[in-house]
Amino acid sequence: MRIQFSRHAKRRARLYKLPESLIEQALLGAKLIEGENTILTNMPGIIYPVKIVIVLENQTATIITNYPMKKAHHNESSL
Repeated sequence: MRIQFSRHAKRRARLYKLPESLIEQALLGAKLIEGENTILTNMPGIIYPVKIVIVLENQTATIITNYPMKKAHHNESSL
């Protein structure tokens, strides 16, 4: 699978100091389907969970955006 970053995703990674290598590792461990996918993952050195939005087409994963979630993410079933 080929991974490419959109210009927006590269800027967000630089703004929030998210290494592209960690984002790529999160993708390799995820099960992606054709179309739009969203990954919410914890990364070492980042306080908040990181949200990554990807579009998968023809074995090419394009990262649309990535950013740390500034609000707490709660599981609704535990409330």
